[in-house]
Amino acid sequence: MSKKIYLLLFLNLLLCFPQHFFAQTYQLTGNPVNTTGWTMVAPTVVNTDFVQLTPDTNNQSGSIRLNEPINLKYCDKWRVEFDFRMDSNQTANGDGIAFWYLANPPVASVLGSGLGVSQNAVGFIVGFDTYNNTTTAVMSKVHVAYGQVANTTDNNNVEFFNVAGSSFHSPDMNTTLPFQGTTYKHVEVTAQVDPAAPANWIVKITIDGNLICSQSFAPSGTAAGMTVGYFGFSASTGGNRSRHSIKNVKVYIDKVAINQATVTDTFCPNPSTGQGTVNLTNYQSQFVTNPANYTFSYSVSGTPITNPNNFQFSANTTVSVLIKDNSGILCDNPDGKIQLNLSPFTATPATLTACNNNNAGTATFNLTQANVNEPAGSTKKYYKTLENLNNGVNEITNFANYVSAPGIVYVKVTTPLGCVGSAPITLAFFPPIVSNDATIESCFIEGAPTTASFDLTQANVTSASGVTKKYYKTEADALAETNEIVPANNYISTSSTVYVRITNLAGCYIIVKITLKVLPPIYSSVLMDKTICIDDKTTLDAGAGFDTYLWSTGENTQTIQDVTPGLYWVQLKSGRCTTMQMVRVNPAPQPVISNIDITNNTITVNVKGGKAPYQYSLDGVNWQDSNIFTGLARGEVVVYVKDAYDCTPIHVQITVPNLINAITPNGDNKNDYIDYSALAYKKNLVFTIYDRYGNKLYEADKLRNYKWDGTTGGKKVITGTYWYTITWNENDKNNTQTTYNGWVLVKNRE
Repeated sequence: MSKKIYLLLFLNLLLCFPQHFFAQTYQLTGNPVNTTGWTMVAPTVVNTDFVQLTPDTNNQSGSIRLNEPINLKYCDKWRVEFDFRMDSNQTANGDGIAFWYLANPPVASVLGSGLGVSQNAVGFIVGFDTYNNTTTAVMSKVHVAYGQVANTTDNNNVEFFNVAGSSFHSPDMNTTLPFQGTTYKHVEVTAQVDPAAPANWIVKITIDGNLICSQSFAPSGTAAGMTVGYFGFSASTGGNRSRHSIKNVKVYIDKVAINQATVTDTFCPNPSTGQGTVNLTNYQSQFVTNPANYTFSYSVSGTPITNPNNFQFSANTTVSVLIKDNSGILCDNPDGKIQLNLSPFTATPATLTACNNNNAGTATFNLTQANVNEPAGSTKKYYKTLENLNNGVNEITNFANYVSAPGIVYVKVTTPLGCVGSAPITLAFFPPIVSNDATIESCFIEGAPTTASFDLTQANVTSASGVTKKYYKTEADALAETNEIVPANNYISTSSTVYVRITNLAGCYIIVKITLKVLPPIYSSVLMDKTICIDDKTTLDAGAGFDTYLWSTGENTQTIQDVTPGLYWVQLKSGRCTTMQMVRVNPAPQPVISNIDITNNTITVNVKGGKAPYQYSLDGVNWQDSNIFTGLARGEVVVYVKDAYDCTPIHVQITVPNLINAITPNGDNKNDYIDYSALAYKKNLVFTIYDRYGNKLYEADKLRNYKWDGTTGGKKVITGTYWYTITWNENDKNNTQTTYNGWVLVKNRE
C-alpha cells in the first residue's frame, strides 16, 4: 500500500471526550487482568495477573484480540510491549506464542503448528516459536511475516514464511535466551515508517533488552491492500505442550488529539468576484493548543490545497485537515474539518426601545445595541438621514448615548471582508406607564388636629402590574431618588403634596403627584359649656347634622337631659372621621360675703365671687340692689345675698352692737368704761382705740374682757373724742369679716 500502515486509532479503548480525543494506551493489566474491550477464544482465560492463552495440555489453541479494528494509515510509529512465559512440567515443550496485527484474526481455536494464528492470515505476525517442525526439537526462535500466511499445514506457517523484504527468522536462542521457563520474558516491538520506502515499517524487536530484529518490512501479497486490522495474541500446543501466558500488555498507537473536529466560518463574498478568501492556517489553534508542534495539510474532496494562506472558494466548501505530529510519536489525525460558508451580507432593519422617562418626550438610546445581523468585527457608523449616510456626512458621534424622540436613524455596516450594508434603526418608546395624580384623605390626629397619618401605598396612581413605587416629599427628590419616605404606609403630614416614582420592569419611570388632605375635626357649634346652680340639672344638645353621637354617659342621641354639673364628652361622627368634643357643666360659684362694715345702725355688705350684679335682703323675700342697709335696730341681723345666677341665697347673721358714745371714768361706777364683752362669743373679736390722729392707744382683747376705761399705759387719757374699731368673724361657714366703727367721748376730771 502506498501509505503508512501505522497503528492509528487503535480502538475504542482510546477514551473519547467531547471536542477532544484523548491519547491512550491499550492494555491488559491488573489483578485480575482487565479484559474490557478484548475478546478471548477458549481455552484462553484470565488467571490472576496474567492471561493464560493455553493450559499445559496437548492439542490446545487459544487467543485474545482487541474488539475494534485499528487503522494504521496515519501512524508513523507504533509500539507494543508485553511479558510472556512458557512453562511446563515436561521438557518436550511447544509450540509457542504469536503477537499479530491481522485483517482476519482467529475467531475460534486453530489447532496445529501455526501458534494459534488463523488460516490464510493477512497482516503482520511476530512468532516466538519453541518447536522445530522440521527436526521436532525444542528451540527458541523469533519469526516475522508481513503478508499472507497459509498456516494450513505444519510446513506453511510463520516458521516457513519466506518473502524477501517481508520476513525474518532469528537464530535459535535456546541456549542463550531460552523461551521456556517459569520466568517472564519482556518483549518490545517498535515500528516506524521507513523514510526510504514509506510503505514499509522499520521494526525492532527486543527480548529482555536484547535486540533480536531490526529491519525494514514491506507488506507482501494481500497485506499491501490492508486498511484496518486487529491486534492480538495467540498460542498453541500439539504433541509437545506448555502453559502459554502473557501479562503487562501495552499497545501504543495514539493519534494526535484535537480540541474539536469541525470549525465553521461564514464569509461575505467579494462583490467583484463572488468569491470568499480565507487563510486556513488561522484555524490551527482551534484544533490543537500548540500548532507549532504539528504539521497541517489541507484538501478538498481529496485534492490538496497548495496555498492555504490564501484559499479562495466560490461556494460552501468543506476542507479536510490532516494534522501530523512533528515528533512522530503520535499518529496523524485526519478528522479535522473546516466548513466554509458563503453568505452575502445584508443588513437587517432593527428596532431599539428605550424609556420615555417621566414623559420627557425623549429617550437615551445606545445605537450599538441594534442588531442588524452584522458579522463579528464589523464597523458601524450611524446617521440621522439616509442622505447623510449615502454622502458620509453628519455622522452621529454620541451613538452610545443618543438622546432622541421616536424616529428613524440609519446604520452603515462594513464587514471585515469589506462588504457594506445599511439598514434603518427605528427608535421607539416603551409603552407609557398608565398613571394619574391622586388624592388621599385621612382623619386628623387627636392632639395634633392639623396632621393625619397617610398610607401612601393606597393612593390609586396606576393600574399597571409589575411596577414598583417609591414616595418622596418633593418632585426633585423623586427625580434624584433621594430622601425616600420610609415607611410609606404611616406618613404623618399636614395637608400637602407628595410624589410617587413608578418604575416598571423595563426600568422606565413616571412621577405623579399625590395630594394629601387632612380631614379636620368637626365640632358642634351649639354645644357650649354651661353654668348652673349646684343643685340644678340641665340639657346638653350637640346640634343636628352629625351621622352618629356617642356621649360619655353612653347615650347616642343628639341631646342628653337631666345633666348635673360635671365634665362630659361626646363623639361626633361626620363621614369617616369622629371628633371628640368636651363640654363642662359648671356649678354656679356662690357669692361670698367678704365683710360687713357697721357704722352706728348702718351696715354695708361687701360681696365677692359669684356673678354680679348682686341683690341684697334682710329677710330673703324683699330684695334690693344696694348693699347698704340703714336704721337698723341693735342686736342680731340676718343679711341675704344672691348673684345673677339666682341660686339659693347665702346669708349671714351679724350683730349690730349697742352704741356707746361717752364715758366718765371717775370711779362712780356710772359710765366708767366702754364695754363690748357682750360680743365675746364672736370669733377673733378685737376692740381697738385710736386718737384723733389714728394712733393706736389701746386694744381690748379677751384678756381685757373687751373693755376700755379711758386709760392708756396705766394713765388716764385727756378729755376728748376717740375713735374705735371692733372687728370679728361671724360664726358662719365663711367666717364673714365684720367691722364696727364708732367714737366715744371721754371726760376725765383732773
